[in-house]
Amino acid sequence: MPKKIDLTGRRFGRLVVLHDTSERKSGNGVWRCRCDCGNKVNVVGCSLTSGYTTSCGCYNRECVAEANTTHGMTQHGEWHPVYRAWFNMLQRCENPNNKRYKDYGGRGIAVCDEWHSAERFIGWALASGWEKGLSIDRIDNNGNYEPDNCRWVTRKVQSRNKRSNHLVAFNGRTQCLTNWAEETKILRSTLYTRINILHWPIERALTESARGHTNAS
Repeated sequence: MPKKIDLTGRRFGRLVVLHDTSERKSGNGVWRCRCDCGNKVNVVGCSLTSGYTTSCGCYNRECVAEANTTHGMTQHGEWHPVYRAWFNMLQRCENPNNKRYKDYGGRGIAVCDEWHSAERFIGWALASGWEKGLSIDRIDNNGNYEPDNCRWVTRKVQSRNKRSNHLVAFNGRTQCLTNWAEETKILRSTLYTRINILHWPIERALTESARGHTNAS
């Protein structure tokens, strides 16, 4: 049996471990913790070390309370899109229970201190070109949510900035295959075949005519 790790004194989010309770749950030790809000709770050790539990529950309560304040951004009980974008951004990056956390907070994407204030985020959004139908997008997909790395774009543009997209570099520029297809007037499927199946050099793939075929995307 591996030696039990002493978590006493360690901090996990808003929780500081006080002592081992000597209890066990599903084979895991249970630790007494003090939350920054003053509450004391018992938490299973693996929930602490995995990042699954980071507060006594006050974080989620604060999010709900924050969501129920207007900030001038709710009407008839419905959230304004900018406020929803702010709330969802924090959830993706800071709530391990969020289904998208693994792709954001789980891989180190954070929200800058300034944007932990809904008012400041909303002020930036309205001054930075937000319009109905636009989504927040990180220019550097591996960078944080912060003013210098974010913009408001259409869903189409945002989808092209995903990590899963096939990026192609040519003549000092890097963009997704769909963008190259639109620019060269060659079908995306043709470019994909040339580059990934036939293994043509990038220059040839992007410059050789498609013999009458044009891009329809």
